[in-house]
Amino acid sequence: MEWYTIKSVVFLCCVLCLRLFYTAEAIIKLPGNETIPALIMFGDSIVDTGSNNYIMTLAKCNFLPYGRDFQEGRPTGRFSNGKVPSDFIAEELGIERYIPSYNSPSLQPDELLTGVNFASGGSGYDPLTPKLQSVIPLPEQLKQFKEYIEKLKGNFGEERTNFILSKSLVFVVASSNDIANSYYASGIRKAQYDINSYTDMLSQFASSFIKEIYGLGARRIGVFGAPPVGCLPFERTLFGGIERKCSQEINMASTLFNAKLSAEMDYLNQNMPQAKVVYVDVYNPLLHIIENPTTYGFEVVDKGCCGTGIVEASILCNQLETETCADDSKYVFWDSYHPTERTYQILVDKIVNKYVNSFF
Repeated sequence: MEWYTIKSVVFLCCVLCLRLFYTAEAIIKLPGNETIPALIMFGDSIVDTGSNNYIMTLAKCNFLPYGRDFQEGRPTGRFSNGKVPSDFIAEELGIERYIPSYNSPSLQPDELLTGVNFASGGSGYDPLTPKLQSVIPLPEQLKQFKEYIEKLKGNFGEERTNFILSKSLVFVVASSNDIANSYYASGIRKAQYDINSYTDMLSQFASSFIKEIYGLGARRIGVFGAPPVGCLPFERTLFGGIERKCSQEINMASTLFNAKLSAEMDYLNQNMPQAKVVYVDVYNPLLHIIENPTTYGFEVVDKGCCGTGIVEASILCNQLETETCADDSKYVFWDSYHPTERTYQILVDKIVNKYVNSFF
């Protein structure tokens, strides 16, 4: 046998052994003989693992201090100091350590088996939202999903592809940028819609997107609601007055959207055969952390760790122009938009424990 062939076999064996190791280390026990072979992510910066690194946009974070607590301080395009929810979900379910961005030029065929990440920081349900930051809209993420399916079929056959699609967990995480940026910060949609009609539109866009991925074979679909957007440090700065309090108006917009999204997902769950469509509440657990920080060991809730913490995000949070706090474990937010790794860990623990059985 040629030497390069031996090396290839050894490498493949190592990959398989690692996969078995991470599956065996699943933190959450699944019911019966159920399995989750892969994790597939759509959405925005909350779960983006580097998609924006490869497109022309200012909504990037593949530079320090982002990622300073990730893999020995390596910035990867994750909008946090370390891991993001997609990492924690994959790890807790024993699927893989990290789910790669579909846009990564180093993506290997064997990595397709455990899922990919289509999420793009700055995206949303509203078609205007990704245009504001020149990022990947959900329709384009859907197109990439179709490409992914064809790659699965080409490499592993139709039967295995259908198994992966039907048994995988698919999460959609969007709406924060729609509410925070397209409606309130820019004011563009606010000039065109009242909040009731705008949240109607968002919930219908969400419903249509879920129907599309269901039509392509996805069956276990989790849809994140909006967080308390009015409590993001940047929104406090713009709309929280001199004391930078949480904006109750914006938080009410989040809760209004969440009520409509939850009802729409319940309807889809009852009317799409063999589907498990689950609305995932992130609003209340994050608000509880913000309102009770000492319960979780936090000290700072109204600003991020990076720079002043009141406006910095993406290119404004950089190693050359801004200082970063010494101990980000005391902060709920990393920059003016995104939670710290520690906050994400707490949220994912709550979410996975609460909702995992709903997918079976």
